[in-house]
Amino acid sequence: MTQTVFRLSTQGQGLYEFTRDVTGWVTARGVDQGLLTLFVRHTSCSLLIQENADPEVQVDLRNFFNRLVPPTTDPSMSYLTHTYEGPDDMPAHIKAAMMPVSLNIPVSGGAPVLGTWQGIYLFEHRDAPHHRQVVAQIIG
Repeated sequence: MTQTVFRLSTQGQGLYEFTRDVTGWVTARGVDQGLLTLFVRHTSCSLLIQENADPEVQVDLRNFFNRLVPPTTDPSMSYLTHTYEGPDDMPAHIKAAMMPVSLNIPVSGGAPVLGTWQGIYLFEHRDAPHHRQVVAQIIG
């Protein structure tokens, strides 16, 4: 078993791809077959495997979730009580509760088994820049 922490800096809401970092780390470990687990250590962002060919996919996902869970300044969110960390905070927790905070990816041939157009993303749900940590572990 081998483990590391990826440190990602975000610049506000959006999807941040880190597939190359993960693939490079897995390849350097020399594990031919196994299981890669990724886990984000925060409660206001998520992890996704998503299309990485067309950037409009990331824009549409962000827009969809912002429409689904708007900031607390939106009248439809007036029932929320956790508002003292900003209008994006509780909506970020809700989005993180709806999406994965961990991923399991098979490793074969010394690399993560991803589809042609699949990338690994941190989905930042907060407006302000943040420093995020994703723990990676390979069992093989």
